[in-house]
Amino acid sequence: MYLCLILVLALNAIIPQLIRWIIDSGINNKEMDVLTWSVLLLLGLTLFKGVFNFLMGIWSETASQNVAYDIRKELQIKFTQLSFAFHDKAETGELLSRAIQDVERLRFLTGRATLRIIDGIMVLVLTAVILISMNFRLAVIVLLLMPFLVLQALNYGARYRPLSLQIQKQLARLTTVVEQNLRGSRIVKAYTQEQQEINRFEKENNEWLQLSTRAARMQAINTPLLFFIANLSTFATILYGGYQVITGTLSVGEVIAFITYISQMIDPIRRLGMIIPAVAIAGSAAERIFDIMDTIPEVKDDPNAIVLPRVSGEVIFEDIYFSYGNRMILCDINLEAKPGQVIALIGATGSGKTSLVNLVPRFYDPSSGTIKVDGIDIRTITLNSLRSQIGIVLQDSTLFAETIRNNISFGCEGASEIDVVNAAKAAQAHDFIVNLPQGYDTNIGERGATLSGGQKQRIAIARALLLDPRILILDDATSSVDTETENLIQLAMSKLIQNRTTFIIAHRLNTIINADSIFVLEKGQIVARGNHQDLIQTSTIYQDIYKTQFKSQETSL
Repeated sequence: MYLCLILVLALNAIIPQLIRWIIDSGINNKEMDVLTWSVLLLLGLTLFKGVFNFLMGIWSETASQNVAYDIRKELQIKFTQLSFAFHDKAETGELLSRAIQDVERLRFLTGRATLRIIDGIMVLVLTAVILISMNFRLAVIVLLLMPFLVLQALNYGARYRPLSLQIQKQLARLTTVVEQNLRGSRIVKAYTQEQQEINRFEKENNEWLQLSTRAARMQAINTPLLFFIANLSTFATILYGGYQVITGTLSVGEVIAFITYISQMIDPIRRLGMIIPAVAIAGSAAERIFDIMDTIPEVKDDPNAIVLPRVSGEVIFEDIYFSYGNRMILCDINLEAKPGQVIALIGATGSGKTSLVNLVPRFYDPSSGTIKVDGIDIRTITLNSLRSQIGIVLQDSTLFAETIRNNISFGCEGASEIDVVNAAKAAQAHDFIVNLPQGYDTNIGERGATLSGGQKQRIAIARALLLDPRILILDDATSSVDTETENLIQLAMSKLIQNRTTFIIAHRLNTIINADSIFVLEKGQIVARGNHQDLIQTSTIYQDIYKTQFKSQETSL
C-alpha cells in the first residue's frame, strides 16, 4: 500500500513536468510527433496513477475492515466480561451505538482518512520543494497563502469535535428510545401509550436534528472558505506568472506546470477540510469505545483461580454483607445448604431473595464475607467452571430468537438430538414442541414471543436439565399460567431438583412444605429459619407471611 503511495507521489511530480514539456517543446515548436508521443506517454502515466490509486484504496479499505473486525470482536468479548453491575446501569441502545456506529466511524479513520492525511502531508512537502526549485519568487507568493488554509482546517476541527461528540451521544439516546419501544411494543400498546412514546421519540429526534443542523452550518461555512483561500493561490499564479511570461522570464509551459502543482497541493488541503470533521467524529467515537474497553469488570477471575471439579453441591454463606452503591442489600447472612437439599427463600418484595441467589454464580460479589462451594471460596474459582455447574430458571426466562432446539441446547454445545429430546420430555415440553409447524426447528421469535409463558418456562427447565448442574437456582412462580400448565411445570421442576442442591425463591405452598430448609428474609436479613412445621409454630414473621401469601393455596394441594 505504501509502495503504491510512493509511486503515486512520483507520478504527481513527473506529470506536471511532462505537461510543461508538451506545451513548450511540442505545441510551441509545432512538433506534431513530439505532441503525439508525449500525450500518449501522459495518458499511460495517468492510467498507471489510476491503477496505483485503486490498489491503495482496496488495500487501505481491507486493512480498515480488519481493524473494525478486531474492535467489534474485542467489544463483544468485553461486553460478556463486564459484570451485572455494569449492565444494570448501561442502556442497550447506547451499547449498540458504540458497537456499530462508533466502530464504523473509527474504521474510516484507520482506513482512507489516515491514508489521505499521510498522502496530503507528503504531497504538500514534495510539491512545495518542486515549486521553490522551479521559481522561488512565485513559490513564495503561493506558499504564503497555505498557512491560512491549514489554520482554517485545524480551527474547524477543534470546534467541530465537541459538537460531534454531542451528536453521537444524542444518536445513542435516540437508538435507545427506538430499541426500548421495539422491545416493549406489547406493553406500549396494552397501556395505550403510543402517542406518548411517539412524543418521547420526537423530543430526542428533534434534539439530534438541532445538533446535526449546527454541524451542517459549520461545514457549509468551512468548505467554501477553504475553496476561496485555495483559489487565491491560483489567481496569484496566473497574475504574477503571466507577468513573467510577458517579460520573458518564464515559459507558458512552466506557468501551466506551476498551476498543476498548485492544484495538486491544494487538493489534499481541501480534502483535509472534509476529512477533519470525520476525524473529529472518529476521535469522539474512539473515546466512547475505549471508555468501554478500559472498564474493569467488578467480577472477574483471580489470576490464580482454579478450575472447579465436579461438585457434590454444598453451598455455605459465611457473614455475607452486600451493598449496591450506598444501599445495603444483604446484612449478616449465614446459610448452609447441604448436597441435594432444597432451600426455600421467602420474604416480601425487596427483602433480598434475588440478591442472595445472584451471589452464588458470582453475578455480583459480596461486599464482605465468603461463599463456599464444597468448601472452596468461589472467588478462587474460575467463573466458567463455577457457572457451568449452576442451572438457573427464572420466572421471566430469557429465550433467544432461535430454534427451540438451539434454545434447549444453549450452554451445551454438541448436545445430541436424543439428549435434547429427553430433556424436553423430562421438562414436559416435548408434546407441545412436536405439534409446532417445524417441531424442534421452529423459530420462536424475539424473547420467545410466539410461545406462551408456560411453554417458555418448560423450555427453560429443559435447558437446565440438559446442563445437568449440581446447583440450581429457581424462581418457581407459576401465578401467570393456568392450572394444567402449572401442574406440568411443577412436575418438570420436581424432576429437575432431584439430587441437586436447589435454591428456590418460593411462591407456592407445596414448595415451602417440601423444602428441607426455609429461610425468611426481611430487609436483607435472615429473620427466621427451619422447616415448615417448626416455623409455623415458632416464628410470628413466618406465620404472617404464610397467612398472606400461602394460606389461600391450601385448598389446591
